[in-house]
Amino acid sequence: MPDTATLTALPEGVREGNENLVQLTAAAGAKVAALTAREGQGEFLRVAILGGGCNGLSYKLKFTPAPKRGDILVRTAGVPVVVDSKSALYLKGTRLDYSNALVAGGFKFSNPNAKASCSCGESFSV
Repeated sequence: MPDTATLTALPEGVREGNENLVQLTAAAGAKVAALTAREGQGEFLRVAILGGGCNGLSYKLKFTPAPKRGDILVRTAGVPVVVDSKSALYLKGTRLDYSNALVAGGFKFSNPNAKASCSCGESFSV
């Protein structure tokens, strides 16, 4: 995880957001922290919305070393999360949880903007 002092000064063009945009549960935060350490791909979790999936839009999670210009940085559950401004329109109010259950486990999105979602919960429509 990045040093909190490192995150105090935001890079140019990056805005500070809050958990009204996206919120990780404690379980999701702990899993992301473990994956960050294991993967070594970057200290920030990027949450994005892309076209595709069985309902038209799908969630994408990936690690990134730094936010980009135009990103919104949200600190939630001890994790620095970055969201691009276009994805933010679809994510507002989304809660990300994690379950290690053998059946239907993994990351689960709870998005109040989704009018319909697929059974696996990885895609949605608005």
